[in-house]
Amino acid sequence: MQITTLQNQPVTPLGLASVPDKGMDRRVPERAAAAGINYFFFYNLTYPDFIDGLKPVLEVQRESIVVATGCLERDRAGMRSYLDQVRSALNIEVVDVFYAEWIRSDDDMTQVFDETLDELHRWKEQGVIRYVGASVHNRSLALELLESGKVDVLMHRYNMAHRKAEDAVLPAALQRDIPVVSYTSTRWGSLLQGHDAWDGDIPTAPDCYRYSLGHPAVHLTLTASATLEELEENLALLEDHSLDAATKSRWEEYGYLIYGDGRDAFETKFL
Repeated sequence: MQITTLQNQPVTPLGLASVPDKGMDRRVPERAAAAGINYFFFYNLTYPDFIDGLKPVLEVQRESIVVATGCLERDRAGMRSYLDQVRSALNIEVVDVFYAEWIRSDDDMTQVFDETLDELHRWKEQGVIRYVGASVHNRSLALELLESGKVDVLMHRYNMAHRKAEDAVLPAALQRDIPVVSYTSTRWGSLLQGHDAWDGDIPTAPDCYRYSLGHPAVHLTLTASATLEELEENLALLEDHSLDAATKSRWEEYGYLIYGDGRDAFETKFL
């Protein structure tokens, strides 16, 4: 399966995501679209710079853009309310990818499978969304979702430091032909900061994205470029995101150091 636009064009390997905790230059979405990026993800509607920057793009090229979002709500009414808000805010009829966001071990999994995901499939049949997605950190839950047959797209954390998805999750996605959207390729920026025990080159953001895209299960990775300068640095990946074996091995050695310092429990408790 491929994620495609309404014009049946595949998504680009790099997608643009809304920027958490800080503002985004409103020109970034328009520049991203002009450069060829066609996948745009926002976590919710509390990112006005991203939303305001995306709206004029959709006015002129809706059918060539994949709009992706989702919500933390699990009940039908809460989900539908958010969907309608998104459609109104962006003046669109269809949301391309809608995620049940951040599925966690403390969720009621019966509700997730029998209410949340089933409702998303009803929306798909109705034509108000095109792909049923799920985002998850937890690998065992990711496997359950892949094996359920109820998910079209999986959004999952994968980067130089967080590689245990390679053991089962990514192979399962390949086996079931379910595209994976990877996020936190820079591990919330920590992969760009170096390590006291590392005397080699420090990866750039494009290096991090190339690493994530190096796995065949990963169809695209997300960049949350806040400025035009940050975006421009990353656009070369649209033409070439290849990664040679020697560089891949070096980045894995570096990622092991970053993962192992345990500076933030949230970073490691799922993996």
